[in-house]
Amino acid sequence: MEPIIIEALRLLKRQAEIQNALRRSVVTNRVTEERELFLIRNKLAQLPAAVQAINFAAAELHRAVDTLTAAEVEKRG
Repeated sequence: MEPIIIEALRLLKRQAEIQNALRRSVVTNRVTEERELFLIRNKLAQLPAAVQAINFAAAELHRAVDTLTAAEVEKRG
């Protein structure tokens, strides 16, 4: 499996976790979570082809990005 796809998926899943926690107000330290989101977004910006492939697979499968596996993304690529 492509390590870049795996890393991008891991980052996208973590991003979704943090965003959901922020929406539910279960975060104890908002500043730390916002900082982590900022870092994740910067890392994802460095992996545009992987993020594009993941988004394409999610759209094709009609599923949320954070529910995909690397194998599903690679099948679509």
